[in-house]
Amino acid sequence: MCSRRSFLIIAAASIWTAASSSAASAQAPTVAAASDLKFALEEIAAKFRADTRQDIKLTFGSSGNFTAQLMRGTPFEMFLPADESFVFRLADAGKTVDRGTLYAEGRIVLFAPKSSSLKPDGGFADLRAALKEGRIGRFAIANPEHAPYGRAAEQALKGQGLWEAIQPKLVLGENVSQAAQFATSGSAQGGIFAYSLAISPEVSVLGSYALIPVDWHAPLRQRMVLMKNAGDIAKSFYAYIQSPAMRAIFRKYGFMLPGEAA
Repeated sequence: MCSRRSFLIIAAASIWTAASSSAASAQAPTVAAASDLKFALEEIAAKFRADTRQDIKLTFGSSGNFTAQLMRGTPFEMFLPADESFVFRLADAGKTVDRGTLYAEGRIVLFAPKSSSLKPDGGFADLRAALKEGRIGRFAIANPEHAPYGRAAEQALKGQGLWEAIQPKLVLGENVSQAAQFATSGSAQGGIFAYSLAISPEVSVLGSYALIPVDWHAPLRQRMVLMKNAGDIAKSFYAYIQSPAMRAIFRKYGFMLPGEAA
């Protein structure tokens, strides 16, 4: 049996280990990001951990919902929304370090799963025909009320005179990633979502897509920003993500800056 002294030493060591583990976990900042960034940001974060031995937590979702949470004081330390207007709103409310840095201009695609009769094209020709012929039962986009990619999809459809016909068929994702899930599941005949998701290995094998002309919707200017509570690790990640090597990863997933070559 352990002596009382040995027991106390073991117990103290256990408490110290647990406290150290808890402290290490507490130091990992949470980075909130638009769901179109999932594949690109997960790859970048893995390289950051390998290069710096520092941990971060990624959470993906709707830019509008994250903005509302940040306004209420949710302690995210860095924010990468799908539209820069959310950064400006937070900056005007005094929640951010500055007005952030542009990291990409997003694109949207018309996607059809392999099981669909819809043939994606950049001019919506077959989508128009499919609506007239009754070939569209369900069509997925992100919720335009709080998802920038959903607003872009709505603008493109309205601009081509298809919004009224397609609206009763719409299945709305909470964010663009969920819209992509709906569009690729086979239960919908197609959808509009982020180019970055369409070209990812997980999604590209599930169907085909066509890029939608960039002038069919308002620019999807994506800007990242540090929050006022950002610590050293978040600041380090913010700088790291802007390095040339990380820009190459962004480009791989279709996230270009103005004038930037693929």
